[in-house]
Amino acid sequence: MAQTDHQTMRRVLRREIAGTIGLLTDEQDFRAMRRYRSFTFDDHATYLRQVEALLRTRAAQGGHTTVALFDPQEYADYCADVGLDPDKASSRTRFTAELAALGPALPYDGQPLTELLPALVDEAVRQATWEYASTLLSRLGACASCGEDLGRAALNRASDLVARILDTAPPGHHHLVCSVSSTPEPLLAVLHADQNQTGELDLDQAESLEFTTVLALGLATHTPGGLVMRTTAHGTADQIYGWRLRGDGLEPLTAGEVFDAYCTDAESGDLISPESNVDYREPPDLGGNGAATAHRH
Repeated sequence: MAQTDHQTMRRVLRREIAGTIGLLTDEQDFRAMRRYRSFTFDDHATYLRQVEALLRTRAAQGGHTTVALFDPQEYADYCADVGLDPDKASSRTRFTAELAALGPALPYDGQPLTELLPALVDEAVRQATWEYASTLLSRLGACASCGEDLGRAALNRASDLVARILDTAPPGHHHLVCSVSSTPEPLLAVLHADQNQTGELDLDQAESLEFTTVLALGLATHTPGGLVMRTTAHGTADQIYGWRLRGDGLEPLTAGEVFDAYCTDAESGDLISPESNVDYREPPDLGGNGAATAHRH
C-alpha cells in the first residue's frame, strides 16, 4: 500500500515539472549534431515526428513543455566556454536549460509542429533583431554637447511616437511595420495592437520593445526607413497609412505614396493590382510629431 502511494505521488509530481526541449528546426543544423556519437538520430523527418509525439504525450499528461531553438554552433561555443564535453546528453540538457531562460523559446500549446517551427524561427529573428539594434544604440554614447545618453533619448523619442500613432489610430486591429535601412541588411520589426472590450490596447511587451528599439535606431542614426500601419475593423474598409523616417522624426506619406508602395513589386518594380476594400490614405496629425521629446541643440 505504501509503495502504491509513493508511485501515485511521483506521478503527481511529474505533472508539476516543467520541461524544455531544444529543437533542431532545419536539416543543416540536424546534420551538424550528427557528428556527436551520443546524438543517435539519423533522419531529420523521423526526429521531428518523434519530437511531436513526445510533445503531445506530455501535453496529454498535463505537463507543460517549452520548445527552444537549438543552434549547434552556439552549443559548441557554450560547451567550450564552460568546459563541458559536447558529446554528452547531459551537456545538451544543460545548454537547453540555458536556452529556456535566455534564448528563443515558445510554449507548446498542442499546435502542430508545422505551425510551431516557423513561429519559433520568427521568435529567434525578433530576438536577434532586438539584440542587434540595442547593441548599436548602446554604442552611440553620450551627446558631446549636453552629455545626454543618445540611445536612451532615442528610445524615449520612439516610445512617444508609437504612443501617439496608436492614440490617433481608428478603432480596430492594428498591424504596424517599421523598416530601417541598416547594414549589412535592413532591420524589420512588427507590432500588433488589438483593442479590448474597454477600448484599451493590448500589446505584446516583447514585440513592443523590439519595434520601439528598431524605430529608435533609425531615428538616432538618421537612417532611411519607413513605418506603415494597417487597421482592420469589422464592417469597414482596411485603412493603410504611414510615414518615412526623416531626421529624428516621422514625415507623413501621401495617400499616393502609400498606394504606390503597396501596389508595386519590390523586386521587379511591376505594378500590382490594388487590394479590394482597402483605403490608402494620409496619416492623422501626431500633434507636433513629438518635437518636445527630440534631442536637439
